Parts: sequence; C-alpha cells; structure tokens
Amino acid sequence: MGEDSAWSYPADEEGPARPVDVAPFALDVHAVSNARFTAFVEASGYVTDAERYGWSFVFTGLLPHDFPDTRAVVGAPWWRQVQGADWRHPYGRDSSPIDDHPAVHLSAQDAEAFARWAGKRLPTEAEWEYAARAGSTTTFPWGEELEPGGVRLANTWQGEFPTAPTGGTCAVDSFAPSAFGLHNMIGNTWEWTSTTAPRGQVLKGGSYLCHASYCRRYRPAARSFAAADSSMGNTGFRCAA
Repeated sequence: MGEDSAWSYPADEEGPARPVDVAPFALDVHAVSNARFTAFVEASGYVTDAERYGWSFVFTGLLPHDFPDTRAVVGAPWWRQVQGADWRHPYGRDSSPIDDHPAVHLSAQDAEAFARWAGKRLPTEAEWEYAARAGSTTTFPWGEELEPGGVRLANTWQGEFPTAPTGGTCAVDSFAPSAFGLHNMIGNTWEWTSTTAPRGQVLKGGSYLCHASYCRRYRPAARSFAAADSSMGNTGFRCAA
C-alpha cells in the first residue's frame, strides 16, 4: 500500500510503501449508478447534502458558454458553485442524470446512507487500494504506462487541462474490467472510503479531470481528502461488504 515514486505526492502522505493485510471482503463491480441511487431515494425518501444546501461544485468546462459567473474555488477556478446542482441535476437545474453513469454530487454521508440501505458499507482505504491494484505491484493495475500502446484503459482527462473539452463521466461499466473483474477503479469519478484523516475523509481513484500536468492521482496508491458533507461533480462511490 502506498507509493514512493516520482508519481507520488508526499504531501498526501501516500508513502511510505508498506505491506498491509486486509481481511476477506466483497466490493461492488462498479460505482453506484444514477439508476441504482434513484431506486434508493424512491424507496427511502432520502435527501442528499447537496439538495439540502441547494448547490454543488461543477467543472466549468461542462457548463454552457453563457453560464453566468459564479463563485469559484480558490486555487482551482475551473470549479464553479452552481445553484441547483445535485445528483438529479449534475450540471444545474436544467440538466438530468444518465442512468448508467455514476451518481455524483454525493457526500460521504450520502454514500454511507445508501450503503446502510443496501446492507453494505463503504470500503476502507486499504480495501479499496487492494481491490484497485488487482494483484499488481505496478504504478497502474495494468503496468507502468497510463495508456500502453496509446490505448485508453480509464476515463481520465484528454488533451491540455483545463482548456480542452472533456466528456465528463462515462458509464459505470465502461472500459475493460481489471484482473479482479472491477470497472473504473481508476478515473471516471473519485470514490469515497470510510477512512478519515486530519485533512478529511479519504477519496481514491482520481476522476475524468485528472491529468499529468496537475493531478497524477489516477493511481491505486493516490488519495485525496474532503469534508464528509461536501460534494462535487466528479465524486461518487461503490460499496463493500
């Protein structure tokens, strides 16, 4: 677990690389989709944090060109505060989710509520990383190159960030499964874990916005952090048991 290579971010405390044992566990084959999250909400009446707050963060490249200026994140101006953005409206009030894409704009608290309803739980960071590595010891589950032979194996940013266009999320079962039969452990959306750190709850896997020019976190060892009640347009989850 962890990494000490030139790819890693020491400030994220990825390292040192070390052996970690995990007990047997099960993990969802892919992230929770909008269709599955809809079933949960219809059965439970649950209201997400973003819905209660009335807004969430959306990547500016996915907004209409004439979208009015709104508050941006300091140091990351490509994130815009969008009123009405939530899992039902991923780009604001006039947008709708795609059934087979991952449910996003969900906080760790939302993810935990879904997991309880499903009779499951969130994976720990160690469990998530073990599953993502799929038996490998390389930088990526499939080797040392992100795109071996020019072949895309994960939904990460293409072109120059943040000006080149991006398609956002892809279907939860896009791209070939890993050696463990899991889809999109790398890229597409960040995924919540149950592990907490001083900087917040730990997220793993990177997203469709990760690019080598500023965010090499599309690796099993990489990690990020966020408050448990926060949400963004590139954050989802899968469950463990």
